[in-house]
Amino acid sequence: MIEGQYRSSTLRLVTTFSEHDVLEAMLEAAKPPVPPDCAHLDYQFWSPFRYGAYPRASRFRRAGRTPGVWYGSEAPLTAICEMAWGMLRFFAASPGTPLPRKPIEYTAVQADIRSPFALDLTAPDMARAGDWMNPDDYTDCLNLADRARAAGTEVIRYASVRHPEGQPNAAVLTCAAFARPAPVKAQTWHIHYDTALVRTSCETTRSRWMLAVGATGFAFAA
Repeated sequence: MIEGQYRSSTLRLVTTFSEHDVLEAMLEAAKPPVPPDCAHLDYQFWSPFRYGAYPRASRFRRAGRTPGVWYGSEAPLTAICEMAWGMLRFFAASPGTPLPRKPIEYTAVQADIRSPFALDLTAPDMARAGDWMNPDDYTDCLNLADRARAAGTEVIRYASVRHPEGQPNAAVLTCAAFARPAPVKAQTWHIHYDTALVRTSCETTRSRWMLAVGATGFAFAA
């Protein structure tokens, strides 16, 4: 789930397309190189593997200079829950910054993920093996990710803490797990943020949901 891809955010900084191309080239040159094993992929897939320095940990990626992780979900609404929760945390960390007044447009991109070296934490035997769904403490997940990488694991399937029904997510640990170099298809979504209720709708499928904000995730609202 990424910000709407219908226009470049840097286009408003320049006057002509040629100026825009120069600006984009300058920005690209200032960034770290794309890892060689990811270079054949679309930027929407290799971006999490490019930087390798993170201010805080995520569920399967440690803070600091550590290997990247591409996070996805098996259904778009699950990805919405994960991303919206992160956005609400971002704004909560700056009480003086108001939430966006207008809905924000996002693009849901579908990836084809395949790997013979996957770990499914939703399987009954694995679900009981660690605290994989702690809403705030990622210790067990991070330790598992370290061991999984060392063993050659490419994908970790796990239940979403933020989705009301715990639908499946996927943490992709390596670019080798992308079976196709570019997104299979895309959907357009709009999200209206509020501290108590998040409203989201999919322009592509003409569907909509309301998500009540809880202490650790969302609940479906009527």
